[in-house]
Amino acid sequence: QVQLVESGGGLVQAGGSLRLSCAASGRIFSSYAMGWFRQAPGKEREFVAATSSSGGSTYYADSVKGRSTISRDNAKNTVYLQMNSLKAEDTAVYYCAAGLILGDRWYRFYYTASQYRYWGQGTQVTVSS
Repeated sequence: QVQLVESGGGLVQAGGSLRLSCAASGRIFSSYAMGWFRQAPGKEREFVAATSSSGGSTYYADSVKGRSTISRDNAKNTVYLQMNSLKAEDTAVYYCAAGLILGDRWYRFYYTASQYRYWGQGTQVTVSS
């Protein structure tokens, strides 16, 4: 069982930055791939970024590529999402998720929400224009 708690959301002006954190319980955090997804009102949940269990492989949605950085600290059981140059369209509830996505499956399914078994409760990010 893995429990995830996000923090760091809030209200920020367009062009600003936020760093989201996701703290995980459990002793095997380092075994899990970690992802960030987001859901805006009236829209489906979408992939934002993901990092492999070791942190050696990362992927980003085109919409945030170049503006966001995902990282993890396995010693602290925490994954981060640094978001810069925020836009109004980044407004959403951001969720972190954990999944045992290993080997070739990582490269095929890192962006697939159904591959992530554990989810946090979400943190609201609101970007004012």
